[in-house]
Amino acid sequence: MSAKDIFHEVVKTALRKDGWYITHDPLSISVGGVNVSIDLAAERLIAAEREGEKIAVEVKSFLENSSAISEFHTALGQFINYRGALKRRQPERVLYLAVPLTTYKTFFQLDFPQAMLEENTVKMIIYDIEQEVIVKWRN
Repeated sequence: MSAKDIFHEVVKTALRKDGWYITHDPLSISVGGVNVSIDLAAERLIAAEREGEKIAVEVKSFLENSSAISEFHTALGQFINYRGALKRRQPERVLYLAVPLTTYKTFFQLDFPQAMLEENTVKMIIYDIEQEVIVKWRN
């Protein structure tokens, strides 16, 4: 099993504050002879429909002392692979990439990251590290 991201617990707390119930920490899936481990899985009951929303979340920190483009390559690759695994094993679950607000406001506003997110249909959760809350859902 891979190590948890430094802001793993921050995102977990933020999801709970937003009304999500954490169902898996991590969510392990075996598909096509490969095992993958997505950081978190959560559910939220939609009262009007009586069925729940299900999500999986890959948490990334994008720390200041690391290369943002290197972390982006890794994050995007993981996102694409994990989305493929979920499609095959848990198609009802929607995958999100969770990134800190500070990184979203800087690196993720650049043309290339924006284009790659759009081209690969990456859904995102933007979280505030200090307040431990979700500030934006990007679908």
